[in-house]
Amino acid sequence: MPAPSEPSGGPTLSTFKSIARIYPYARPAIPRIALGMVAALIGALVALAIPQVLRSLVDGPLKDGDGSAVWATGALVLGLGVLEAAMVALRRWFVLVPNTVVERRMRTELYAKLQDLSVSFHDRWPSGQLLSRIVSDLNLVRRWLSFGLVLFVVNIVTIVIGFTVLISINWMLGVLFAVCSIPLWIFGYFFERKYSVVARRSQDQAGDLATTVEQSVHGIRVLKAFGRGKHALLNFATQADDLRKTELEKARAIAGIWLWLLLVPDVTFALALFGGVVLAADGQVSVGELVAFFATATVLRFPVESIGFLLAMTFDTRTAIDRFFEVMDEPVTITDPEHPRTIPRPHGHLVFEDVHFRYQDSADSYPDLIDGVDLELIPGETMALVGVTGSGKTTLTALTSRLYDVTGGRILLDGVDIRDLSRAELRRHIAMAFEDATLFSASVRDNVLLGRPDATDDELKEALEIAQAGFVYELPDGLDTVVGEEGLSLSGGQRQRLALARAVAAKPAVLVLDDPLSALDVDTEALVEAALRRILASTTALIVAHRPSTVQLADRVAVMEDGRISAVGKHSELLATSEHYRFVISSFEDDSADQKPENEREGVRA
Repeated sequence: MPAPSEPSGGPTLSTFKSIARIYPYARPAIPRIALGMVAALIGALVALAIPQVLRSLVDGPLKDGDGSAVWATGALVLGLGVLEAAMVALRRWFVLVPNTVVERRMRTELYAKLQDLSVSFHDRWPSGQLLSRIVSDLNLVRRWLSFGLVLFVVNIVTIVIGFTVLISINWMLGVLFAVCSIPLWIFGYFFERKYSVVARRSQDQAGDLATTVEQSVHGIRVLKAFGRGKHALLNFATQADDLRKTELEKARAIAGIWLWLLLVPDVTFALALFGGVVLAADGQVSVGELVAFFATATVLRFPVESIGFLLAMTFDTRTAIDRFFEVMDEPVTITDPEHPRTIPRPHGHLVFEDVHFRYQDSADSYPDLIDGVDLELIPGETMALVGVTGSGKTTLTALTSRLYDVTGGRILLDGVDIRDLSRAELRRHIAMAFEDATLFSASVRDNVLLGRPDATDDELKEALEIAQAGFVYELPDGLDTVVGEEGLSLSGGQRQRLALARAVAAKPAVLVLDDPLSALDVDTEALVEAALRRILASTTALIVAHRPSTVQLADRVAVMEDGRISAVGKHSELLATSEHYRFVISSFEDDSADQKPENEREGVRA
């Protein structure tokens, strides 16, 4: 992932070009946004009209001593005030709802993109960074479209019209106001250059902080078990302090522009008041004109002062949009073919032909993780895959369902290159169960039927029986019990059994099991293996084995060594012919002895 403080995704775009990238998403809302701008502009023009009414009042009825006209003029000013308030309410009504639709669409498409991106992308990107983009960044975009954009455009137009009105009242005082506003635009230019960098750093640091929180919550058992809570807190506090310093830097930048936004108008008012009094004393301007001039200048104070926070909001939004498109611009490296093939009646004939794999960011000098694997599983065969840690077993199984794509050679399912199948088609025919069983915060039923939601109740029951997951019926709500985030309310063995049931319920042609029984006790493992033998009789299976009992399930065994298949055969044959296989099996037996109860281990020693 790019460094948190540096935007990625190519050359840096201007603020306008960056923001313009959301046009396809915002286009349906543009008519309502435009109507909101019109309503806001009418309200601003009404506010600018009130000083002109006061001008006519001072130079007319008040000067002539006509008190009766004051009531009519007051009623007119009241009516204009009510109209201005109505326009503000109308502006909000126009813009709020459609921009929530824009936010929803952007959020939905970002989530869809995350689902479409390959596992290698998620290996590189911290989850907190993705979470901050899909939640806080898009919320900021929605608020800018509803509030920042409308007010920014309307206030600029109001300032231009207001300055024109000031000049029309008295050109000397009007020019004085215009000249005094020049420092605001100069400082605004430098503010953009500085604030954009700080805003980007702040949002990235917030994403890193979210990652830290997520990891700490998910790993709370480990932190407590090792007594590292204070260490985690110190790490979090350091990151939080870094974010605090960045936010203070943002605040100082905003305070700097507010200094000018408040100081310049006040100085200008003072100079204009002095000049206006002199001009009024010389008869060059009437009292009514002077009242209208300063009333108009007062109306312009908010538009001028708002430029500061609207600029800050705009630059924050620009950064949020850049971060959004960093993900949206990521190439999807594992895609469906233009003309996908289908396998109407799969038999489960799985073939690896000279398969190679290496990660995209691996140095050229590094050897391939999978280095020329040739292996064939005939339909209905169960193949055990064994090897020492790091030999490439799990990586090879991940290639079967295109969690990663081969970088050389090919994998065939019933004679079809799996890259010629759509991903949905492929994953209907190949189901996986991982050693690290992941469950979702949903019901037991939804978790087990994730790969085949249309399965019948009998098929669901059968899958649970095979996985020896009958414990689910004893849960508070049975199959409708929500297991909680990542299934952590269940034991490791229970999670593994539900993950195995999920793979079995999918009714695949090929079942890929990455040591799915590692967390089970010996008795439960034996029951699961006995049940698995029934379904494996008609299903092609590739099983990563770390126990001798798992190897016994297999018709044949493939031995992985340094990313290659060094031997294939029956268990008895390999014991006689492969020294490396004997070494691997002996390590399994040692592990099994270590896992037995203490009294059983002593019996073995005796």
